[in-house]
Amino acid sequence: MVHDRVGRSKSHNEAAGEAGASPRSPRILIVEDDAEIAGMLGETLAESGMIVEMAESGAQTTAAMLGGKFDLVVLDVMLPGEDGLSICRRLRSETTIPILMLTALGEEVDRIVGLEIGADDYVTKPFSAREVTARIRALLRRAAYPAPERNRSRLLRFNGWRLDPIRRQLHDPDNVRVATTTHEFDLLLAFCRNPGRVLAREQLLAVTHAGLAGPIERSIDVHISRIRQKIEQDARDPVLLKTVRLGGYVFTATVEEA
Repeated sequence: MVHDRVGRSKSHNEAAGEAGASPRSPRILIVEDDAEIAGMLGETLAESGMIVEMAESGAQTTAAMLGGKFDLVVLDVMLPGEDGLSICRRLRSETTIPILMLTALGEEVDRIVGLEIGADDYVTKPFSAREVTARIRALLRRAAYPAPERNRSRLLRFNGWRLDPIRRQLHDPDNVRVATTTHEFDLLLAFCRNPGRVLAREQLLAVTHAGLAGPIERSIDVHISRIRQKIEQDARDPVLLKTVRLGGYVFTATVEEA
């Protein structure tokens, strides 16, 4: 096995050797206190060439994040002590690492909360390990700029803000970096590349979920709300990112390449 609980984990090199993974294999942290679920998911990810480490609490998550660099966190909502939503909020305040939430909660509003506090995607239990793997790969693809983007690498500026497609960074008019989730950045980049054009929710959903089955359309509204809180002077009365009734959203700012 390439995974174990934090505190008695095998080294990354040892794990990679057992799995036949290259040094560039994605490194995934699974935060899940159910040993059966964690083991099943860990085995599937390892078979897919990923290096996996485990944690089962907030404290172990903190220790793992301090001890190594991960490409993505799979985070269960229901954990002993500090719950997954609290951990997600804390991680998002410190890093832009993609976060995939695992939840047994059935109500849509509970899943929305996870997206509102910074999760990039979610899967509801019971789930297929193969589906989780597919979603992880999609998140990893979006977190790393693809080769075609190198031809569209110029900085984008609007209302004093600066968006860097290569470094995937957003800076405010005072040149302070503003943290964004993977989905938020993808959406804002899509708007900046299509200023003045109405983008339907279906189009935006394709940008953020890459055609994966199951995402809720309402999640787009959540991400838009979070973007507005970051770039608008008054998120309740947006002037840059406007809602088009029965149409979608339109970015009204003048966008310039730098």
